[in-house]
Amino acid sequence: MHRHLFTCGVLALSLFSWAAVAYAQRASVDTVRFFAASVDRDMTYNIILPDGYDDEANLERQYPTLYLLHGYGNNYQGWTRFMGIPTYAPAYELIIVMPDAGNSYYVNWAQTKDGRANAWEDYLTKDLIKHVEASYRTFGERSGRAITGFSMGGYGALTIGFRNPDLFASVGSQSGALEYGRRAARRLDDGETALPEPRLSAERHAQMNRPNPTLDLPGFSSIADRTPNGQPFATKEQAIAHDPFALVAQIPPDQRPHIQLDCGTDDSLITVNKEFIRLLLRYDIPFDYHQLSGGHDPMYWIQAYGYAIGWHYETMQRALGKRPIAVRRN
Repeated sequence: MHRHLFTCGVLALSLFSWAAVAYAQRASVDTVRFFAASVDRDMTYNIILPDGYDDEANLERQYPTLYLLHGYGNNYQGWTRFMGIPTYAPAYELIIVMPDAGNSYYVNWAQTKDGRANAWEDYLTKDLIKHVEASYRTFGERSGRAITGFSMGGYGALTIGFRNPDLFASVGSQSGALEYGRRAARRLDDGETALPEPRLSAERHAQMNRPNPTLDLPGFSSIADRTPNGQPFATKEQAIAHDPFALVAQIPPDQRPHIQLDCGTDDSLITVNKEFIRLLLRYDIPFDYHQLSGGHDPMYWIQAYGYAIGWHYETMQRALGKRPIAVRRN
């Protein structure tokens, strides 16, 4: 593995059109490529290991693991370039994994037109976790895993976490696009497809097929390649089965992961995030939520992850029995 920091590619530059901040102290970042059977292709993730991971005194030590899921139009590189993650990481004895999943919304697509494998939930829950835990000294259990993400990644983290509550001690969302499954269910109920058929101009078609050379993944480096060609859900029932609003109330309280959410007050997605919070209040489901000034952009997410990483770290520490837990006395 080669330790280095990445510059962001064409996709991310179009989304994040501002200069990266220079930080005084940054953790080293490893890039890992492996074959993922669920999507039938080589995939790449970035990983940050805790300070002292390779020290002789720590070679038997295990660490909790936080998975960070990127948003639509972004990739695994954005975390290290724009989000300040390498700056926050040294404060915690924590493994941070930043996978790539294209524009998949982290679901197993029901229909594909080009015959490609697009089982992106399986990629995360089976291929990726298996590879990370075979390669690094993780705890390898629910109490030592957490998952969160921004925008599309916020939807993906909650959906995957709620559908697989045995895998994660805590789940989170920053500026989550939480209505993806519910919107698809409404379209299917109206006799339409889950996603509308795209209508692209010649210029947009050419842009979508232009490779991002920094990704270096044959067949998975342009917007077109990274966007599944098909439908994520074929039926209303499939869409509802991937709707955080429907999923969260179905999990037994003793199996439910801890939940952390936030959103910027100037973000158009704050309305749906507040609606989700009202649902949690209605069902008396414990959660952590806060709002910060900001929109749907890295300036907001830099603030948000300064808090979220610490929150998930402490939640896993309690789950692992390394923090005091208040006990009620009758």
